[in-house]
Amino acid sequence: MIEESIMNIYDISKKSNVSIATVSRVINGSQNVSAATRKKVLKVIEESGYKPNAFARGLGLDSMKTIGILCVNIEDYYFSEAIYHVVKSIHRNGYDSILIFTGDSLESKSKNMESLLSKRVDGIVLLGSSYVESDDKDNDYIRNAAKQVPIVMMNGYVDGENIFCCLSDDYQAMYDVTSALIEKQQSNLIYLYRNLNYSARQKQKGFEDALLAHQQEVRNYIQIPSGNVYDVKKALEELQAKGIPVGAILCADDEIAVGALKYAVTHNLKVPEDISIIGYNNSKLSICTNPEITSIDPNIIDLSSLSVKMLMDSINGDITPKKSLISAKLIKRGTTH
Repeated sequence: MIEESIMNIYDISKKSNVSIATVSRVINGSQNVSAATRKKVLKVIEESGYKPNAFARGLGLDSMKTIGILCVNIEDYYFSEAIYHVVKSIHRNGYDSILIFTGDSLESKSKNMESLLSKRVDGIVLLGSSYVESDDKDNDYIRNAAKQVPIVMMNGYVDGENIFCCLSDDYQAMYDVTSALIEKQQSNLIYLYRNLNYSARQKQKGFEDALLAHQQEVRNYIQIPSGNVYDVKKALEELQAKGIPVGAILCADDEIAVGALKYAVTHNLKVPEDISIIGYNNSKLSICTNPEITSIDPNIIDLSSLSVKMLMDSINGDITPKKSLISAKLIKRGTTH
């Protein structure tokens, strides 16, 4: 018999030659499993001495009724709002939550993932696309954790069994907004971003593809790692000093858009007559300026509630889609026509 201490749901799925999701459905008594498969999985569980933890609710075993949440940075307006809605949804489902801030380093993310697993959580939510590493091998810590509990990535995508991804369609949103500006005869578009995480790459690709689709030159991406208002203003002033014209600024988040507006006001540029500015996330920052900032709304409330629903469905053994996509929408305000 395999030692209980080294058994997990991944081992059961491998030994039964079925998916982790199927094992979860068997454990939770779901009807979406054939009688033959159920019998096979239960036989493996019995022979191995496996005592389910993460998926034990359906058997009345030692489920902790707790969901772990990992977040890179609570200071970000987007993450702060996301945490509120995710925790609210978790509690509405009768679970408690443990929230850990990991920072950006891979070592810290991996270490804190292990910390949540040691607390015997029933599932984990990863908030934000910063959990998707550019080198896919570095995402193995997520795949390994998913061998023990279901993981939902909110606005990030990693392919792996027992990993479920709920995303805002950042690519299409940026493509549509860029296309609309070009079709209104707007020229000299630039894209400002702070990093190239999964979400930012989708936005940049949407920006690029829209330019190419309209036979526009693809140029002028400016990375501003801090995203700080004054650093954004300085970067745009450097662009101006080089004689590079700017007709519209598309920003990866609203804080960057505030910096772009500060640049415009400082240099007596009329907004939106001389320059258009579009932010992203539709955060409270977008209505704290004059004029108020046009911003793309990623529908964070729906994104949060659907992410938690996907996790709960997986825990309960229900059929869960691997990937769900939510449309973003443009909220027009005073920085665009």
